Amino acid sequence: TKDPWWDPGRGCVMNGKNSAESNMRSYLALSHISFLLHLCVTPQLSINAFDYNCHVDLIKLLKQEGELFRLRKARQKMSELFPLTEGPDIWLEYAQYSIGGMGSPGGIDRVRSIFERAVTAVGLHMTKGQMVWEAYREFENAILSTTQLERIHTLFRRQLAIPLMDMEGTYAEYEEWSEHGVPETVMHQYKKALQQMEKCKPFEEALMVAETPKLAEYQAYIDFELKEGDPARIQITFERALSENCLVPDMWAKYTIYLDRQLKFKDLVLSTHERAVRNCPWTMGLWKSYLLALERHGADHQTVSDVFEKALNAGFIQATDYVEIWQAYLDYLRRRVDFKSSKELEELRAAFSRSLDYMKHDVEERFGESGDPSCIIMQIWARIEALHCKNMQKARELWDSIMTKGNAKYANMWLEYYNLERSYGDSIHCRKALHRAVQCTSDYPEHVCDVLLSFERVEGSLEDWDFAVQKTETRLNRINEQRAKAAEKEANLARQEDERAEQRRKAKVEKKAQKKVQKGTRAGEKRKAEQDDYQDEWNEDAGEIDCLWTSPQGNEDNPELRNDNSSVFVSNLAYTLEEPEAKLRTLFETCGPIKQIRPIFTGKGSFRGYGYVQFESPVSVPEALKLDRRDVEGRPVFVSPCVDKNKNPDFKVFKYNTMMEKHKIFISGLPFSCTKEQLAEICKNHGTVKEVRLVTYRSGKPKGLAYVEFADETQASQAVLKLDGIEVEGNKISVAISNPPRRNATDKPGSSRPTGDAMPRQVYGARGKGRTQLSMLPRSLHRQSAPAGKVENGSAADGEPASAAGNAAGEPKQLSNSDFAKMLLNM
Repeated sequence: TKDPWWDPGRGCVMNGKNSAESNMRSYLALSHISFLLHLCVTPQLSINAFDYNCHVDLIKLLKQEGELFRLRKARQKMSELFPLTEGPDIWLEYAQYSIGGMGSPGGIDRVRSIFERAVTAVGLHMTKGQMVWEAYREFENAILSTTQLERIHTLFRRQLAIPLMDMEGTYAEYEEWSEHGVPETVMHQYKKALQQMEKCKPFEEALMVAETPKLAEYQAYIDFELKEGDPARIQITFERALSENCLVPDMWAKYTIYLDRQLKFKDLVLSTHERAVRNCPWTMGLWKSYLLALERHGADHQTVSDVFEKALNAGFIQATDYVEIWQAYLDYLRRRVDFKSSKELEELRAAFSRSLDYMKHDVEERFGESGDPSCIIMQIWARIEALHCKNMQKARELWDSIMTKGNAKYANMWLEYYNLERSYGDSIHCRKALHRAVQCTSDYPEHVCDVLLSFERVEGSLEDWDFAVQKTETRLNRINEQRAKAAEKEANLARQEDERAEQRRKAKVEKKAQKKVQKGTRAGEKRKAEQDDYQDEWNEDAGEIDCLWTSPQGNEDNPELRNDNSSVFVSNLAYTLEEPEAKLRTLFETCGPIKQIRPIFTGKGSFRGYGYVQFESPVSVPEALKLDRRDVEGRPVFVSPCVDKNKNPDFKVFKYNTMMEKHKIFISGLPFSCTKEQLAEICKNHGTVKEVRLVTYRSGKPKGLAYVEFADETQASQAVLKLDGIEVEGNKISVAISNPPRRNATDKPGSSRPTGDAMPRQVYGARGKGRTQLSMLPRSLHRQSAPAGKVENGSAADGEPASAAGNAAGEPKQLSNSDFAKMLLNM
């Protein structure tokens, strides 16, 4: 605090205060850290034990306070959750450390055992493996005796049979050391390894010049080794890649798939799966593969259950991940059930019940959605009860519950239930299910009606047939009436919108006509100017590009351009563009043979900024559309299909995406000088960049915003983690998963936008209002601190203790006496 009685170095200073007040204030100050731990860090770790940043904060606070016992426990707990990746340097340090104990009983054998483990783990490392081999030989030389000479020979022979950098130096050293020269067999193995080293050398050189994390270079190296087919070299290459990319789930997935399908060594496979989920606990696919591997290698039931429980606490980023991990575990339980015994069956049923409760409470509360809208888990349970347990009553109860969760309107759900009854039930319940389907289905009622009639043709009596025909006709008539009313309502709305648009158009035309009359413009020129100005303003107001079929002579149709399939409309060109026809020909000549180019000019001969390009073949149009927003003299050019809006009034050029694009990131705060090439260079280290789009004004000036599309959502997530908060040319950028705002009716051209917060702007993703839409940060990636007074996902609530807000911001805030008193009263 700022009070004069408190000194950070000496603690409490009396300074005229009475003893009781000083002791109280001293106690409050000393318990500040404990209070922060109790209020902020500990609850967060209880919710998500894999929150890397919370572990770091806890260790910092304990270290600051000198809590050595609790600090040791915190570090041990963190090391259990976030492992270190093995590497040549660590093995070398370990081996050299063990040499210090070689004088103790059995010490030499223990050191030799460690060296053997080291060369097995990293001896094939192309660039650093040689250091381990040399240290091993130096150890054997240190204890050299007559009986040890053969050991050193063996080490040389083993090393020379492995492709390593600077093999020639090792060979020369062996020639000098060996009294009888190099044996023929050793020379043959050395030459073979040297040839292999030459093949690998380009990949090693690429790794040397590449910047961390070198993901693309390692991927190319792994693909090469997979083609070569040497298991030991494939394994060491994967390990090297993961030592620098331990937070890349795709790399772990590829490695574990290789081990599962090719090597199949139990200890190696299971240990690698365990490392994968410890490094990337937020990735559901790795946990799912781990469960399958445990079952495949005969792990005991308790071990599989424990791994599943850890997976539930891993903090997945979307609700559907929990559905998939539950499905994997339930599949495992079903495969171990002997349906003649009740013990495993009851455990399976209990697991199904628990999964439904988990989806209803934990998942829905966390994500605001169930993650299983089609009730897949309940469907599986119903099929198991019907097929294996012959318990159709339980299966029907489950399907009744499925239908009450909003699925009764879908035809496919009713047909699934009908197929279940058809396979394991009876005709009475089949008929009942189809009658209910006819009554409730709203998406494909005709199909359900056809199924009911087909069923009655095969199994029904005449009365059943008559009743089915009457019911289906009544239902379809009602559906057709509803569709007709909906179509009429939609047509009325469209007509009203057209009338309003026509009124606005007439008002603009009349206003412009009055201005022209006041200036004394001739009648013919006035009509031409009115039409030209109207077309410009429509293009600006509508926010889309319409093909209006104007010609230099006026508004007469141009027969040569009425072939919509072979023409494109080009707009947003600069009005000062010189020789627009030549510019357009240069731009589009790579798309195919051009039949005609017609830029549009005003009556006075000035360029209007748009025109038409007609190709000789429609196959050129898709190639031309790819040039949309291509920069021409500093402005993005709009290229759109040539469509007559009079014949296609509902045609829209721009489609507004309102769904979260998990494979694409949104970047803000970029410097205006940043180019697409510079941004692609920044992003390429985090995945395969498919497209970079800088957001600009119509004039071509940048807005400081951009969208970057990656090959998949995993790469996009990694890019968010690595790029959010970095500086680009002095600007601190913000990076998040692309999540466009909702497009409301009022967002359409010509409509008025409501003020205030009448319409919600953001459609939230898996993390609710999270800015980046990611559920957690993996280890060693520390996001930049939020502004003071804010927590990670929003502002600190009014009345919240100032210390809590300060801790969330990453910088403890100095507090007054009243703040401490308020915190104690609220505890």
